[in-house]
Amino acid sequence: MDETSFSMGGQISASGPGGAGGDLIKDTDTRGFMADVIEASRQVPVIVDFWAPWCQPCKQLTPVIEKVVREAGGRVKLVKVNIDENQALAGQMRVQSIPAVYAFSNGQPVDAFMGALPEGEIRAFVDKLAGPSAADIQAEELIEAGRAALADKDINVAAQTFGQVLQIDPGNAAALAGMAKCQIEAEDTDGARATLEMIPDDAKNDPDVLSAHAALELAAASVDTSEIDALAAKIEADENDHQARFDLALALNAAGEREQALDHLLTLFTLQRDWNDDAARKQLLVFFEAWGLTDELTVAGRKRLSSVMFS
Repeated sequence: MDETSFSMGGQISASGPGGAGGDLIKDTDTRGFMADVIEASRQVPVIVDFWAPWCQPCKQLTPVIEKVVREAGGRVKLVKVNIDENQALAGQMRVQSIPAVYAFSNGQPVDAFMGALPEGEIRAFVDKLAGPSAADIQAEELIEAGRAALADKDINVAAQTFGQVLQIDPGNAAALAGMAKCQIEAEDTDGARATLEMIPDDAKNDPDVLSAHAALELAAASVDTSEIDALAAKIEADENDHQARFDLALALNAAGEREQALDHLLTLFTLQRDWNDDAARKQLLVFFEAWGLTDELTVAGRKRLSSVMFS
């Protein structure tokens, strides 16, 4: 392969905690609740923050909710209710402690939480209520296109597509993993390793990320594809030369002959399951992870492995 490298290319009153937020954020009272929350939630989900001036956790929570709501770009609205000034409404909503946060959609309460939560949990609460943004949908469509191009070995197109996602969302784990796989295909293992190091800690166990790490592990292993014919000859002379068969499977996979590599490891597992501390099965699992959970050969290979294991 030619040497190639890829790079990452509404109104707020002064009484409430937090700053102004335009039409997305407003205060309301008992009289305005029907219009500001119930009716408004038929158009876009509405989050209601019940707070009070003396409540210290409210002062921590409300600015974070406001920030996340603004970042949601109009997919949700925030309405704040001072319970000291609207005790009857708080009673109707059965607010027993604050901060209390309710979510409304289509005129009905659909979710709630009590107390001050970390920003990540608030963001998850809002995302669940709001649904995916246009940017999220676009990113997912691009990621699927990038995966398809990568599967077709159209590495330049795949890298460009994953790069578009990273322009929208630099920390997108699936796009970073896809870019790393492009770099692996281009034999740039150092670049792939650097790309994978950019993935946020909370996404380290993402299936795409694990797959990219497994692919990097395979690429970094010293495999001599020029020995394929010699290894095949050894097996033809002695089908129980398990080390030759194992080495041949690694070489075939490195040469892109994945199905033949799969066949040899399954044969080895069938001949002697416990050879070299279950090496054949363990290597198959590395292959499956590197190829991706939805890859056709992974799906077929897992079925074949299960059939042998339970036969």
